[in-house]
Amino acid sequence: MVPLRDENPIKITPYVTYALIAANILVFIYELTLVPPQLDGFFHLFAVVPRELTASFDGIAINQPVPEPLTLITSQFLHAGFTHVGFNMLFLWIFGNNIEEELGSVKYLIFYLTCGVLAALSQWFFSANSGVPSLGASGAIAGVMGAYILKFPNVRVVTFIPLFFTAIRVPAVFFLGFWFLQQAFNGLAMLEAPANVGMESGGVAYWAHAGGFIFGAILGPMLGLFSPDSKPPSYSKPEAF
Repeated sequence: MVPLRDENPIKITPYVTYALIAANILVFIYELTLVPPQLDGFFHLFAVVPRELTASFDGIAINQPVPEPLTLITSQFLHAGFTHVGFNMLFLWIFGNNIEEELGSVKYLIFYLTCGVLAALSQWFFSANSGVPSLGASGAIAGVMGAYILKFPNVRVVTFIPLFFTAIRVPAVFFLGFWFLQQAFNGLAMLEAPANVGMESGGVAYWAHAGGFIFGAILGPMLGLFSPDSKPPSYSKPEAF
């Protein structure tokens, strides 16, 4: 992110964003130390397994040390590969620091984790009987993006277009709006797909992305995103690369 500074900027360090990025990277480094059987067990224990969460909600005991509802939080710090964690942390850095600046660190942490929980529940709603672990920070980050599109709709995001090998600056409302519509469309398409597609084969959790985005747009204003007494941002026109 390369922002243009105000003449008299108020320096607000996004400590929570830094901490979330560090936590995700440290957990991923730990994952790299595990052999495949250990990693599968680690994911099954700390990621959301929809059918086990369904059983937990139905009052059926799950014989494992981590309560299944707690995985709605722990799953937010797990990633399936370098690309998965890399892009998630890039998006968290680009969009998260400005939202933390607006909400304040404590509210931002509550906002982030709540968006992640609600995003995971959105995916669970459409795949309640799946046995494939669902994991990643994408749902929580989608919530950050949902708040960002409301607060900074006209901020121009530098977007690379592979087909033409060029980059253009587009307003965040178009960049993030297109991203949301893509997730929603793919989620609807998955409803018509066979059971061995999407979540059943460990694919992208589109409903978690779309749900997180919507809940972020709802929760951000509720937590004071547009509060008149909120601190002004350190930067007037952040640009995301």
